[in-house]
Amino acid sequence: MTLDLIIVIALLVLGVLFMLIEIFLLPGISIAGIAGAIFLIGGIAYAYLFLGSTAGNVSLIASGATLGGVFVWLLRSKSLRKISLNTNIESTVDNTNLQKMAVGTTGIAVSRLNPIGKVMVNGIVAEGKSVDGEFIDEDTEIEIVKVETYNVLVRRKINVDNRNN
Repeated sequence: MTLDLIIVIALLVLGVLFMLIEIFLLPGISIAGIAGAIFLIGGIAYAYLFLGSTAGNVSLIASGATLGGVFVWLLRSKSLRKISLNTNIESTVDNTNLQKMAVGTTGIAVSRLNPIGKVMVNGIVAEGKSVDGEFIDEDTEIEIVKVETYNVLVRRKINVDNRNN
């Protein structure tokens, strides 16, 4: 009976440990979470099978309370602050070149717009986005439809000579 009790306690401790590792260090469904669930279920099932229903109920309540208690304690402790990222990003993207572009200006697609790619307008390379989702091949003449904060909306330039044919 003592060996059975040691096995149950060991399984539950391992289960709680792996579940906490899963929650705090390896978020998502990983091997630690699966192992933690298996250890917890195995420990509780072992207690029910070999120690009786009272021991099974106690192990179920104890493992849930332990997992919840340690979870709350870790959230309130300063130990998570030591491993958390505290750096503030204060830099911004330089988009001053986009201010030099105007609606109706023509340029060329430097890369394939699929529907986003690089365009060159007035010697300035910027990120361009096809306004209608059309794929625009590289070296195709484009026209700016709208200048946004970080990119320009473009469309394939329609040649007036080809429209009359």
